[in-house]
Parts: sequence; structure tokens; C-alpha cells
Amino acid sequence: MKRVYLDHNATTPLRREARAAMVAAMDQVGNPSSVHAEGRAAKAIVEQARAQVAQTVGCEPAEVVFTSGATEAARVLQVPVPEHHVYVDPTAHDALLAHAGGVGAGATTATLAMGLANSETGVISAMPQRAEGKWCSGAQRADWLLLDITQAAGRIPVDFAASKADFAILSAHKLGGPKGVGALVVRQGLDITALAPGGGQEMGRRSGTENIIGIAGFGAAAAAAARDIASGRWEEVKELRKILENTLAASAKTTIFVGKDSDRLPNTSCFAMPGWKGESQVIQMDLAGFAISAGSACSSGKVRESHVLRAMGYDEETASSAIRVSLGLETTAEDVQRFAETWLAKERNFRARMA
Repeated sequence: MKRVYLDHNATTPLRREARAAMVAAMDQVGNPSSVHAEGRAAKAIVEQARAQVAQTVGCEPAEVVFTSGATEAARVLQVPVPEHHVYVDPTAHDALLAHAGGVGAGATTATLAMGLANSETGVISAMPQRAEGKWCSGAQRADWLLLDITQAAGRIPVDFAASKADFAILSAHKLGGPKGVGALVVRQGLDITALAPGGGQEMGRRSGTENIIGIAGFGAAAAAAARDIASGRWEEVKELRKILENTLAASAKTTIFVGKDSDRLPNTSCFAMPGWKGESQVIQMDLAGFAISAGSACSSGKVRESHVLRAMGYDEETASSAIRVSLGLETTAEDVQRFAETWLAKERNFRARMA
């Protein structure tokens, strides 16, 4: 039987619109920085994609800086100011956690970095409050706010302008674009140190000749993703997730569904069977023809205890027994049913061995 791909939060299949845009861009010989006709044609591809991405995430085109992905975009947190501190939500992706820290209580300026939607659980974060010119989250007060919208963009409406955030980061391959391209969104009026100094491309914020082919695919994928949100296609995916979770809960009553009563991405289900290691579940389901994961795909293939679940208060056994099933627009009811039947059969075998 055909394999079933249920790991869309790790990466999504390339959209046909993105593929077509990339093929067309391959024939464009010009450098976007050149002033001749060929250069202007290449520049037009980049600017069209910039407008497409901006429209999808609710910002101005001039606020979009193309990068190699969200991880590079997060380097904006490396502010070269000794008195700066970066507060990172403990459930955030490693791309943000890598920048956490600074001088703590002695800091004169600070940035709060957080995910808009969690990559492992799909839980949508509550926005921090802004009071007296500061972003407030618990006892933390920060001058600037960075939102990781990587998982949210293309699945739920995102409005950067309405959020009042200062920065946002995202990657193309999470919404059906190619791997190796993403964006940093910088609120108009903010001055940042260049992510990569050099020739001054991308409005001086990220030097280096633009990846025209990847950027073209990014823009086309973003535009297609916006249309899918508007047409309600992700509501259909949400119904499939409900079927999956209800089916599992009915037969495996001790299953813990993380964030079940929270506002979540429509495609994401994170659940744990305490005692049955997530790594073992991933391997068994892979051998059975299903691609799933045990957390975020950010550790070079390593499977480890979920720092997200630990930060949410789950014990070590539960955190190490969780898996993530993330559906896509092409996922079918048959796919979900096959997965549920297979997982439940293996869960019964696990229980029998433990008895």
C-alpha cells in the first residue's frame, strides 16, 4: 500500500504553483542587482514574490526581507548590544531558544521572542500585552517582540500589522514552497544590523545575490496558501483531525492529547501513550508506511524528549512518549482511518507486552 505522509509540520510537499514559478524563474538569466533589462526582469520576480508573501502575512512588501529560512531570520535576535537581553518562551522552537539570554536584570533593552503557533502541539499562543511602551509577558518586560509565524503562515490567517509585533520569521517549505528560503519581517521604521553584511541586497538587511528560483516558489506558494485559507480548506483538515483523535480516544482511553482543549492549528495532533517511547512509535509506524514525528524536525534526525511538553508541565515519561501527527491538504479520510487502525493495533501489542 502507498505510504502516507503525516509530517507536514516538518515540511510540506511542494505546491504545483510553486513548482511552476520556479521552473519559469530558471530561465531568467539576470541578476536582480543589475540595471539592464535582464536584471530588471529578475528583480521583478523578486518583487512580485515579496508582494505575495507580504499579502499572505499581513505586512507591507518593504517589510519583507528574504533569507535562507526562518533560522537565519532569527539571527536578528543577535543584537550587538552588551546590555540587551532576549527572553524566549520556553515552548519556542530551537531556532529561537538558541538566542535566549543576555545580561539579565542589568539589561537596558530586551526582546521577547515566541512562536505564534507551536510546531509540536499546534497550540496557538496568546499574544502578550503592551503597556507603557513595553511588551509584557508574566514578569518579563521587553522593548521589542519577535513572532515565529513559521507554522501558522499558510494554515491560519496571520496579520503582522494587527499584531503590532516588531519582527516575524517564516520559512517557505512549511506552506508548500521550496526548502532553503524564508523571510524576516521587520516593522517599518526599525533599523537593524544586517543579517549578512556585504553588497547591500535586500534593502541592506541581508546581503548576497537573491535566490531567485527559491523566492519565486516562495511567493507562488504563499499566494496559493492564502487562497486555501480563504476557501476554508483547512476547516476540512480540522474535521479529519477530529476523526483521528476521536477514533484513538475511543479505543485507547489512556491516550493523552496535548492541547486538546486549546486553540490549535487545524492540522496538528500531539498525543502521548505514557511508557511507549515516541521514538519506538515513529519507527514502528514508519515501517508500517506512515511518516510521523516525535517533536520538531530540528535535531538532525535525533529523537529526544520534548522540551515543549516539559515546559508545559508534563512529566518526563509523558514527554518522551509523545508523537506528532500533522495533516496536510492532500490528506484523506482513508489515510486517517488507516493510520488510526495501524496505531491502535500496535498500541494493543505494546500493552500486551507490558502486561
